[in-house]
Amino acid sequence: MRRCGKSTLLELYRRRLLADGVWPEQIIEINLEDADYRHLLDPYALHDYIKAKLLPAKMNYVFLDEIQNVHEYQKTVNSLFIKKNVDLYITGSNAYMFSGELATLLSGRYVEIHLLPLSFKEYLSAFTTPFCSKIL
Repeated sequence: MRRCGKSTLLELYRRRLLADGVWPEQIIEINLEDADYRHLLDPYALHDYIKAKLLPAKMNYVFLDEIQNVHEYQKTVNSLFIKKNVDLYITGSNAYMFSGELATLLSGRYVEIHLLPLSFKEYLSAFTTPFCSKIL
């Protein structure tokens, strides 16, 4: 689902990693909706770009936001997923992301988190104004 907090969740986790002592160089984050990364929409270009940034003696945390924008992204995801020093996080807004080839390649080796936008009541509960308290 679009606009429900996937990118925000990745950002919160990235901040947590940094707070826990992970070096910034160990984190590779790419938002594939950003035109600055348009040269990485080819699965092999994306793979080569990430591989060149990996620190061999450290765990690397790779965040790929809106991966469905990469044609045949499954090739890149699977290749990165099998590397021992890569912890991979991907987001996408495509209902078919985990159907078919990717689901088969990663079968039993991934955790899927479904995010939905806040309901109006949940949104209002984030505020502590008297007006909002009366509505709830």
